[in-house]
Amino acid sequence: MMPRRDGLTVVKIGGSCAASLDLRRWTGAVAARAGRVVIVPGGGPFADAVRAAQPRMGFDDAAAHHMALLGMEQLGRALESFDVRLPSVDSIAALRRVLRDNKVPVWLPTRMTLAAADIPASWEVTSDSTAAWLAGKLRAARLLLLKQVELPRDPVAATELVERGIVDPAFPRFLKASGAAACIVGPAAHMAVSAALCHDPPIGTPIVLR
Repeated sequence: MMPRRDGLTVVKIGGSCAASLDLRRWTGAVAARAGRVVIVPGGGPFADAVRAAQPRMGFDDAAAHHMALLGMEQLGRALESFDVRLPSVDSIAALRRVLRDNKVPVWLPTRMTLAAADIPASWEVTSDSTAAWLAGKLRAARLLLLKQVELPRDPVAATELVERGIVDPAFPRFLKASGAAACIVGPAAHMAVSAALCHDPPIGTPIVLR
């Protein structure tokens, strides 16, 4: 059975973290909590390449959406290569199986996302919203967004994060639907993620809906 809402955390590793020298350390810290964590990769430089190519080539948003999802999968494959405890998966059944095997699934989003009628094919939805969507599907207790941004400790509204360009415009809607408690975690707290997954101390900046 899927872990109850009090036992599972979705950790979205932002594409902005891809170039960090600490990326392997962060994934290793998350992998140490195998069986209770799901990783969602951001698109990083791969999605950025899609954004840059779209105005030059003229392909539509549906194609760009699909290509950006494949960009997330490229980063996911890179994360998988760092640690044998991080197998990539593309279905709910596979997620469940990997969690039962006491490993950390790295979600490859293309298959499930393209089949989801509630996820529009638009730049309004990026990896943050798809991570929140997956958290809802899994009934996860928490969603942690690891990003290369510094934020105050005070709670921050999801709408403010949209205004600052830190999350995509659809994120507040998907977060609300997920039912998960969300935090955004800056570089200073990335290595605290492992302890937080085990002991539940507060880390990062809570994201509130208002």
